[in-house]
Amino acid sequence: MTHSTPDDLAGAVRRALEGVIDPEIRKPITELDMVRSVEVGEPGTVAIAIALTIVGCPAATAIENDVRRAAEEVPGVESVTIKVGVMTPAERTALIERLRGARREMPFTSQSMTRVITITSGKGGVGKSTITANLAVSLANRGLSVGLVDADVHGFSIPGLLGLVPGAVDDDGEPLIVTPTRVGDMILPPIAHGVKVISIGMFVDDTQTAVAWRGPMLHRTLNQFLTDVYFGDLDVLLLDLPPGTGDIAISVGQLLPHAEVVVVTTPQPAAADVAERSGRVARQTGQTVVGVIENMAGLAQPDGSVLDLFGSGGGDEVARRLSQDGASVPVLASVPLSVELRDGGDRGRPIVIEESDDPAREAIEQAADALLRKGRDLAGRKLNLSPR
Repeated sequence: MTHSTPDDLAGAVRRALEGVIDPEIRKPITELDMVRSVEVGEPGTVAIAIALTIVGCPAATAIENDVRRAAEEVPGVESVTIKVGVMTPAERTALIERLRGARREMPFTSQSMTRVITITSGKGGVGKSTITANLAVSLANRGLSVGLVDADVHGFSIPGLLGLVPGAVDDDGEPLIVTPTRVGDMILPPIAHGVKVISIGMFVDDTQTAVAWRGPMLHRTLNQFLTDVYFGDLDVLLLDLPPGTGDIAISVGQLLPHAEVVVVTTPQPAAADVAERSGRVARQTGQTVVGVIENMAGLAQPDGSVLDLFGSGGGDEVARRLSQDGASVPVLASVPLSVELRDGGDRGRPIVIEESDDPAREAIEQAADALLRKGRDLAGRKLNLSPR
């Protein structure tokens, strides 16, 4: 098929560019007003002008390559030239307002359709961040739009667990965007394995940098992550909380009192005792404990037996104690000790993206399934529907 006039060909190219998605915002560049012009000169010669959001846009090469590829696939196009510019301040402001609205407000209110789930634990070292990262990717693999906030400011580890480290490449060998992009006062989060991620670890010089902040700074950072970071329309937002019941846990209770809570513990009684406290503190702020995940539950032996390296029964005990307050709290999964799970975290490739029959992977998928089955209570929530 060929196009009889230059206008026909220009229109066909514009329609093709509707399939080019901005890698950071995850919307068509045509919808973002990034295509300034499409002009047809000599037969089959097309000149395209695009405007990037900022100078030094990390997605510039990917966008230019995708634009060229889409245009060249249009029948009748023989050659393509691309002129790359940058949005004016007014264009950038208009884009931000179209995406986020004119007012800077925290979008994850009780009226939001985004399901907010915080992952907490009483003490450190129970594998909470590893569980959170894998749960996020597992949910994204099911076709959900998922965001992940690494709220563990002092002990951030989510970027490394998801492979968002300097020099990282995707499965096609293309460089990953691992640093958030600022467009005015809006922050675009990097994306790993289909999950939009933000962490203080993306703003420090290297992974060895210590963040020594006290309460007010921690609250301000969490509020900024929830307000200034553009996640778009999410189905689920996960928060990886620091261990314990300190400043961040209190701030989350103030900012997200409607959040659901998953408590992570190991099987040993000492961990279970402290994990119970984190669940009770969440409830004091109005949050709902929806389940317990027991991690490091056992180590399979060559003879088929299981070595309970960290004891047994902790998950069931935490669930039992938290259920005494009137609401039933289930154990969502019991995740065994796993070399593959640990190795995947070290390599930035969560075990849930691998083709594996590892019991730990199956347990995490079970937990994700359980969370989805529970769904979300919409009672009292505005659905933005109106009669015709």
